[in-house]
Amino acid sequence: MSHAGFFNSAQAASCAHTSTSFHAGTAPARGLSASKQAQRMTFPKRAVITCGMPYGNKNLHFGHIGGVFVPADFFARFMRDRIGAENVVFVSGTDCFGSPIMEGHRKREQQGYAGSILDYVKENHNAQKAALDAYGISLNLYLGSGLEPAAHIHQELTYRVLERLHSRGYLTKRSTKQFFDTTYNQLLNGRQVIGRCPVRGCKSEKAYADECDLGHQFDPEELIAPVSQLSNTTPELRYVDNWYFDLPRFQHELEELCGTWDNDALVRDVVSQTVRESLAAPVMYIQDKFRDAFNSVADTLPQHTVCEAQKGQQSFSVCFANWEDRDCARGILEDAHIRFRTGKTLLPFRITGNISWGVKAPALEDTDGLTVWCWPESLWAPISFTQTALELDKAQTNPQLSTHDWKQWWCSDDSNVYQFMGQDNIYFYCVAQPAIWQALDWGLTNDIPVANYHILFMNKKASSSSDIKPPMAAELLDSYKNWQLRAHWLSLALDTKAVSFSPKAFDTSCSHVDKQTGMPVAVKDDPRVSDPALKETAFLTNIFNRLARSCFYGAQKSTNGCLPAVDADALTKETCADALIAFETEAGLTHAHSALAHAEELVRWANKRWGDDAKAAVTAGDDTAYAQALANAFYCLRAGTLMLHPCVYEQCETIAQMMNFDAQLFFSWEYAFIGPYELAQLCGHRAEEHQLQHIEPRFDFFKKA
Repeated sequence: MSHAGFFNSAQAASCAHTSTSFHAGTAPARGLSASKQAQRMTFPKRAVITCGMPYGNKNLHFGHIGGVFVPADFFARFMRDRIGAENVVFVSGTDCFGSPIMEGHRKREQQGYAGSILDYVKENHNAQKAALDAYGISLNLYLGSGLEPAAHIHQELTYRVLERLHSRGYLTKRSTKQFFDTTYNQLLNGRQVIGRCPVRGCKSEKAYADECDLGHQFDPEELIAPVSQLSNTTPELRYVDNWYFDLPRFQHELEELCGTWDNDALVRDVVSQTVRESLAAPVMYIQDKFRDAFNSVADTLPQHTVCEAQKGQQSFSVCFANWEDRDCARGILEDAHIRFRTGKTLLPFRITGNISWGVKAPALEDTDGLTVWCWPESLWAPISFTQTALELDKAQTNPQLSTHDWKQWWCSDDSNVYQFMGQDNIYFYCVAQPAIWQALDWGLTNDIPVANYHILFMNKKASSSSDIKPPMAAELLDSYKNWQLRAHWLSLALDTKAVSFSPKAFDTSCSHVDKQTGMPVAVKDDPRVSDPALKETAFLTNIFNRLARSCFYGAQKSTNGCLPAVDADALTKETCADALIAFETEAGLTHAHSALAHAEELVRWANKRWGDDAKAAVTAGDDTAYAQALANAFYCLRAGTLMLHPCVYEQCETIAQMMNFDAQLFFSWEYAFIGPYELAQLCGHRAEEHQLQHIEPRFDFFKKA
């Protein structure tokens, strides 16, 4: 079979021979030879799947859904089919606390909003959940860190985490500077201050008090040209006390973890590359024009090494042994009026803050009344969300999950936690979180980070905080079906590079100038321009739809609407087995685009073979050959439907329903390597007695309109 299709199939074979194993073995599959069985991946007994949490100050735009939630949903649906729904917990939720929410609520109040901040968060949470539901994101629960039923569980876990870190000596109280607006006479939260990022090489013009919109961390005094969002004046810096986690202590452990990730096929290169950037030695970069001034104070600085400017550069670098020495040098350079920029390095990770809207921090030593910065508590929110899901399931009359002990999901050798995220969040989930997990010493297994590159809009980075506003997720559904967008987003291969989402319906760029009117014609209004977002739709509505229809129509024509009385031939079974194993490997590695390429390749092959064999049988008047061709097509249809199920679940479940098979049986990978002939036997009757549902002429499993 050739790799020519819509799901980035050029990369489909790239990991087919990757040797990867998880914690639990794979039981021998029915209908599969020992040699084929040996080619399969092994999977964990249980899996927790979670996503980065959207802030509770807005609804979801397409990047949230297409870049994170749809890939996570594909994997969750695959894992439910692969290891059983009772062994998969898929949770996420709204990040309810922090300065982004406070600032969003303040701006809404200025526009006349009368609701409380909790009302504001609930409205956004409900809108987010509605958007996720509209795209078929199959979360067990979509919760909120500040909303019941999760709020009290999350608060309790936060107390336990901070008390544990403090008792084990990993929290340090530091008196650090925070911005203060003298006009309003109040301390400013992180999002109430805006300036330019001070991290060398970062071009972000939208940096807040201690982090920029690209995820770089820094101290408030480093922010370039800070401006108060309240008064539009330059704020002062005043000292406040907060608790910090001793992240630099885990330099060695994080370096070892990067080495492990380098050899783990499940972890993408962008993860270890990004983490290593944060493990660099503490450096300052100073422009050459300040060299004389630097030389005059160099002897007063802590021990350091100077590296001269390289060819083409205008700054020399000063490297220190640790971040404390660099911090000490900062004050000396500032007093000498020497400007500098800092490089990335491990710094103490702020845990608490001084804003009112946050998860309460426990009283530690002589501090009280602090709240937890939203980023740290969002790291353990998936644990509290899992605990909530388990408690709610346990209370049901018929519980669905295999165990209600959260440690069996988060601390067990036979369970994996998969954290889907955008590349901007790698620092938090892959630097801060592993260190905190180790410091807690609860036996928490490190998440498997599934980091995607940016999904662009019309070839430009778009975010709700940038000049280029992305379309909201719900807005897209006015022009597209959710399955069309799911299939397209999964084809983009965001695990390998940043890719543009360029839906024709939103493309207002000029296609051409109309010769008659002399007016420009937008791409969205030009019928000659194909829609990139519908590229995969063509395969589904034509090739896959045709195979499904052919099977049903063939049965209605030749077997009284029942399955053929013969099993598929050896070539069909071997071809399907190879495709299924390749799909399973790629899906298990979270490479949805490559997995789907194998599904597409099989369906195209089956469609062509059915056309050739059925035509030959009809021409020869050979009913036996026709029955064999039909049995082969049904076998491929079932295999293709099983593989496409995580992507276009609704249509695939319709196929299973119309074939009169229970969905749990039809989509179980325990029976992936047998076809409808043997599935009917498992149901207790012969294939020729297994009645299919009747479909009308030109029936569409994938409806375009």
